[in-house]
Formats: sequence, C-alpha cells, structure tokens
Amino acid sequence: MTLRAPTRDEIDAARARIRGIALRTPLVRLKHDGPDEIYCKLEQLQPIGSFKIRCGANALLSLPDEVRRDGVVTASAGNFAQGLGYAAKQIGVRVTSVVPDSAATSKLQALEKLGVALDIRSYEDWWRVMEAPHANGFGANFIHPVMEPAVLAGNATIGLELIEDLPAMANVLVPYGGGGLAVGIAAAVKAYRPDIRVFAVETEAAMPVAAAFQAGVPVTVEMKPSFVTGMGSRRVLDPMWPLVQSLLDGAVSTTLAETASAIRLLVERHHVVAEGAGAAPVAAALAGCDGPTVCIISGGHLDTTHLQAILAHSIPA
Repeated sequence: MTLRAPTRDEIDAARARIRGIALRTPLVRLKHDGPDEIYCKLEQLQPIGSFKIRCGANALLSLPDEVRRDGVVTASAGNFAQGLGYAAKQIGVRVTSVVPDSAATSKLQALEKLGVALDIRSYEDWWRVMEAPHANGFGANFIHPVMEPAVLAGNATIGLELIEDLPAMANVLVPYGGGGLAVGIAAAVKAYRPDIRVFAVETEAAMPVAAAFQAGVPVTVEMKPSFVTGMGSRRVLDPMWPLVQSLLDGAVSTTLAETASAIRLLVERHHVVAEGAGAAPVAAALAGCDGPTVCIISGGHLDTTHLQAILAHSIPA
C-alpha cells in the first residue's frame, strides 16, 4: 500500500466537507511558570472530545453512497470510532469498530452511546487488522483510522487553522499513535510553511517513531501498559514510514510522570481535562522548546479513576 500526503485542494475540500460537524477549536497560550511561549490547540472541545471527528467525518463523507449503504467498519481504540460514529449518526449509517481489549472504559462507553457495535479483540489481533485489514477479512467498507488519504486530509485541517491563527509558530508537537494526526498536520503546515518544525511526541511507554528514525526503518519496540491509551504502538506502520520520514522533523519523548504533571497543570491553570495523549505534547514542550510552540491537545477521554489518581499526585497503573 502506497500513501501520499494530501494536497492543498484536498485539505481545503476536507474543511468544507466537515464544516458543521467538526468545530474550529481555539488556540490558547499555556499558563505556566517558565519563559517558553507555548500554545495549546484544544481539540478535546470537539463534540466527541477528540480531533478524530475531523478525519472520521471526512473519511465517511468521502465514500460513495453505495459503499456506505450497508454500514462501515473500522479498527479503533476508541477516538476514531467515535468520530466515525458521530458523523455516521448524522446521516444514518451503521458503524462497527474492532477495538483492542486494552481500550479505555470511558471510550468504549462513549462508542456504545453513539450506537457503534463493538468487536473486542486482543491487542495482537487488533494490530493485525490495523496492519492489513483486507488480508484479515475486511473489504471496501473498511475505513482505516490512519492509512486513508481522506483521514490524512481531515487531520490536516488542524494544520490549516494553526497557520491562520499563529503564523509566528516555530514548532508543532503532535502525539503519535498510528501517525495519521502527525502526518496530516505536517502535510498542511509544510505545504504553506516548510520552515515550521513538526515533531511526533511519544511517552516512555512506547517509542517506535524514535526507534524508526534511529534505525532508518520501522522496527518493533516494547510497549508497556500505561494510563496513556490514545497513543503509542509497537511499530510505525510500514506504509506510513515514507510520509513520517519526509514530513516530520523527528520525535521527542516524555515520561509518564511528566505527562501526569502536564494533566494536572491543564486542569489547575486552564480547567481543561486532557487524556494522556493530549497532555504528552505539553509535557514535552515544558521540558524546553525553541521558539513559539503549539501542542496538540488531541482529546479529553481520561478515565475518572486515572484523573483522580493524577490529581492526587499519583501515576495510575
């Protein structure tokens, strides 16, 4: 499978297509005690609590009516299936999602409320579907949460908004799960301002992007369970690697303790609840950044028990 970056025309078309479903989210300056100029793109304010409404809606609305008629299928840990489910509900399309058994409870409950049918599998089985859906029995009505041109274009609409709202930005820090968000944003940003650096953000629980940049090819890494469920994997998806290598300026990492501290900061200073993946870019920026830096707060789906532990200065198991 060969992927390409979305064009300007495709990104513009995606923005028009999802208007009225996804919000244009605010960009706010982070209140912190250091000197660095840090901004937060608050995608957790989307109707489903994450950026995935952009790519889910664009992917669904890009399909021909005859493909959508019998329903669509995806593989998602929660957020993409929610975006797809929310958009599908607006037009009366059924959605089934293959989900890993490690998915956050809050995300599974949200999917059920949207009417998304769940196909819960082991992480290994779920990842096999992610890597090769058609080889695992899925057909034309399968919408990949990452490796779809329409998904990348939907995510790229965030990059358009950043260019318009903060032309002086020097860096964009994006949580990295499957790579669709980071690559999509980078495609838009680099199309207009190739001088702006875009970095993948990972936590110590899994760092496949850093390992791939170091090795020059995707490699399999250890993935440790953590409260950060919306990002991280054992390997950069092979079809994504050429785009990652050409569009991203590298990878930065943060610890789980630093990520938990960033969650507390966002709650205390901004009254914002970010999931671990959404807070990781803030944690990375707080470690030091060169020039005005935007952190993508990708979502707000944090289990209540995890939030309680973090606010009590503990790190959830």
